[in-house]
Amino acid sequence: MIHAARIHRMDNRPPARGKHILYWMQQAQRAEFNPALEYAVEQANALRLPVVAGFALTSFPEANRRHYQFMLEGLRETQKRLAARGIGFCIRPGPPEEVIPALAKNAALVVGDVGYLRVQRQWREAVAKHLACPFVLVETDAIVPVAEASDHAEFAARTLRPKIHRKLAEFLKSGKPPAVARPSLDLAKRSLSLDDPAAACRALGVDESVPPSDRLAGGLAAANKLLDRFIARRLADYATDASDPSLDGCSHMSPYLHFGQISPLDIALRVHASDAPRAATDAFLEQLIVRRELSLNACWFNPAYDRYDALPAWSRKTLDRHRKDKREFIYSRAQWEAGATHDPCWNAAQAEMVRSGQMHNYMRMYWGKKILEWSRTPEEAFETALHLNNKYELDGRDPNGFTGVAWCFGLHDRPWTERAVFGNIRYMNANGLRRKFDIEAYVERWLGPQTMSLF
Repeated sequence: MIHAARIHRMDNRPPARGKHILYWMQQAQRAEFNPALEYAVEQANALRLPVVAGFALTSFPEANRRHYQFMLEGLRETQKRLAARGIGFCIRPGPPEEVIPALAKNAALVVGDVGYLRVQRQWREAVAKHLACPFVLVETDAIVPVAEASDHAEFAARTLRPKIHRKLAEFLKSGKPPAVARPSLDLAKRSLSLDDPAAACRALGVDESVPPSDRLAGGLAAANKLLDRFIARRLADYATDASDPSLDGCSHMSPYLHFGQISPLDIALRVHASDAPRAATDAFLEQLIVRRELSLNACWFNPAYDRYDALPAWSRKTLDRHRKDKREFIYSRAQWEAGATHDPCWNAAQAEMVRSGQMHNYMRMYWGKKILEWSRTPEEAFETALHLNNKYELDGRDPNGFTGVAWCFGLHDRPWTERAVFGNIRYMNANGLRRKFDIEAYVERWLGPQTMSLF
């Protein structure tokens, strides 16, 4: 049974007379650990109907070849996993408000997953207006449903943490998924072929400006392989190693979470069941649950999450006081994008992101702080950081990405000692990197040995 707190009814109509239940897959692009899909199966079994999963392959703001190919690789695998459960899958190009109502023409009920971003919420509202049958959304992407954890935008992790922890025992568990009672209808006509994701990208005419990651492939199988290796080899030292960019101490789950190819609950249960030290599992679950769900909270309760004006009043005020301070360096958007600054640490972080589609979290904080320090205005810095993050990161255009950038400008933080340019915004510098880590090894990894003379 799906917890009632996960279920959001878009209307109060009873199920209509129909030939199937349609699961509109969007945020949760997976066949397992998916409460929205399981709710659809439960309803279908009760009505003695088959389940069909439908996907609208539409334009997503700022998405390019890197993002689409990773997503299509995952959907290709998901299609096979759905078929193994007796669930048909139909993917069609077009906006959701056209594709989903067409697939729901003979549906008794449409079940969707919850998206926290503005565009995702707009899609769901638009689809609801075009459906002749009931429409239910089920929250799949948070371990503790966002509105169950809090009823307002939280100030910081420390204010959300106790609320999450009070609910964890209730939600940090999983039941056996229901078997599909009736095999699915074949709605594969006009379904996009996923046999060759690269060819599908070309056929769709997606932005080719950013090539696929040279490090990560999409799909649950790839995610499981990385997660198993992380738990076996790195989780035990996570509390000490995860913040060090010279070490590979992270799980690399963020891109897979972004596309819903793996469930945060699945990850949490596997980490919780490991034999790693409690300090390590607690540190990891803090990031996976509290910090990640803080970003969901920020986007859910503040629809202007991607705008400079949505930053806390204290941070905008202090940055405004220092907007005329002299900057030691000022770089253009093109220089930032090319990693052509005077700072090898920053350039290495940019190179990591451009090549792999990821950036170590500690370096992403440093990266954002330096953009703030070496841009003409804080507003320009904010736009530059968002643009680069969204263009190159596989987990860009995501609550974690939006709030991660905003954190560099004061969101979910507090005022610190005042200084030039930053005002009371938390400051970071390269000397701090050198004191804490073998940052030269990180730079050499991404820029090559010839950069060592810069230190």
